[in-house]
Amino acid sequence: MMKSVGADEVALALARGDVVAIPTETYYGLAAALRDDAIARVLALKGRDAARTLSVLITPAMLPSLVAEISPTAQALIAKHWPGPLTLALPARAGLPEALVQEGCVAVRVSPDATARAIVERFGAPVTATSANPSGQPPCRTAAEVQAYFPDLLIAGEGPTPGGAPSTLARVVGDRVTVLRPGPIVL
Repeated sequence: MMKSVGADEVALALARGDVVAIPTETYYGLAAALRDDAIARVLALKGRDAARTLSVLITPAMLPSLVAEISPTAQALIAKHWPGPLTLALPARAGLPEALVQEGCVAVRVSPDATARAIVERFGAPVTATSANPSGQPPCRTAAEVQAYFPDLLIAGEGPTPGGAPSTLARVVGDRVTVLRPGPIVL
């Protein structure tokens, strides 16, 4: 029988290095601490390697711990669209796990979902934000769907999540904005 857990229990699980399914503004996501062992568990659950990087959920205060440069252009996008379905690939700080960095950037977002934000705030550190489904399978809108894929995973909330298009993904380096994946926010 599935039991929905709250932000405190999720934060403790994340601190242990566990992977947890959490609702986001679109689908359920696989959240894990930004530790090599936890990230390896996420990749194993997804059935993929680190070649396709993982995005990260943050609070605005966590941005400097991951990002080397926040240009005025990036600051303007953040002010206008966060919290919201906009993932920004920004120049990464040195030393981040390989599975988080692509072309020198780390993809970060502040979720508008109250549960996702509460979990990140309670945990006090960024977490992974990839969809809670094996690669190539449909994403999950409910806890029951997550449980069907991952019977042993701790799951926050029950859903349903809104579904729809994934967040807009844009790389911002200096004043140059490149949309890598179109989504709900048109840039």
